[in-house]
Amino acid sequence: MDRIQKEENESQLLHSAASRSADSAGRAFTEQTDKWRTRYERDRDRIIHCSAFRRLMYKTQVFVNHVGDNQRTRLTHSLEVMQVSRSLANVLDLNESLCESIALAHDLGHPPFGHSGEALLADKMKEHGGFAHNKQSLRIVDVLERRSPEYRGLNLTEETKSCLKKHEENIDPATGNKLCFPRLEAQLVDLADSTAYHYHDIDDGIREKILDPVKMEGDLEIWAIAIEESRSRHSNQSDGVLLWRRAANEILGMAIADISEESRQRLQSANGMSALEAQANESRLIGHSPKFKTMVAEMHKYLYENMYFNEEINWQIRRSTELLEKVFDGILESPEHIPARFLETAESTERAACDFVSGMTDRYVDTIARTLNILPAY
Repeated sequence: MDRIQKEENESQLLHSAASRSADSAGRAFTEQTDKWRTRYERDRDRIIHCSAFRRLMYKTQVFVNHVGDNQRTRLTHSLEVMQVSRSLANVLDLNESLCESIALAHDLGHPPFGHSGEALLADKMKEHGGFAHNKQSLRIVDVLERRSPEYRGLNLTEETKSCLKKHEENIDPATGNKLCFPRLEAQLVDLADSTAYHYHDIDDGIREKILDPVKMEGDLEIWAIAIEESRSRHSNQSDGVLLWRRAANEILGMAIADISEESRQRLQSANGMSALEAQANESRLIGHSPKFKTMVAEMHKYLYENMYFNEEINWQIRRSTELLEKVFDGILESPEHIPARFLETAESTERAACDFVSGMTDRYVDTIARTLNILPAY
């Protein structure tokens, strides 16, 4: 079907508070509409084909990229967030294509070596405008990527870009009034993000023997429920890797089901509400039930205490981040190593260095370190 038919389907089938591509505020640089794809489908495709998206393949999620072949990377995480987002958007009658675009782009600005790398760059840039991965994601799609000689960035729709402004104020562009919440699709992807990483971090943690699934059964309510459900479904399966993997999948399924059921109830009470009215609503329309939200918070805390702060992981991250710091400092001392395209778009050498370094993959940090004659921290 062509774009016109797709837009007609959106007008008839989506919830009144969903984002409709036909109602988009458009792009900063005006382009002719596509015959076949909606505006948000074009956003999704541009993100998939951009170089920053490809580099996520070699960026740390939790485990440093070169440590193993089976752990999640930023790329696989983004794909899992997209899958959860699509499942939820389909159930809740929200805009799947917009959710796909947000999910695929939400981590584009992450530097090498995960949150440790982000903390390092935030410290290095605190006197030069700061650094945060969500703001860098927006900078990438708005400035740093190039796909046309006519404009910088990917020229995404205003809606996709506004949904990347995580943790920032939401403003009604027509009135300048502050809105309480982001678009429903952004709320959905935010929950899909946490749902995906809780599931895959448990899966990775058990496989790497950092998490003890037997101990977890007594420590973590949500895991005990998931294990019990797995045992009832697979009564011929004794405790072991396959049962534990099924339990991790149960957590994913439980989370998606809870968001779906709770959010459907909230959305039913908001029938007739526009997308803007949903943003100005006194409470979020997408979320977990109170009971499940408590279990998710306990799981999040447990993963921090037993996995994210685990020394077996952190010594790898620590030595890699020390090398990243040496590379950043070395580039500032020898700015001739900064590609010209970064200097053209930055207000300072520090910002150009930050744009260059934050876009590096884990393995390219080693490459540029050798170019700078910097010895690794290990």
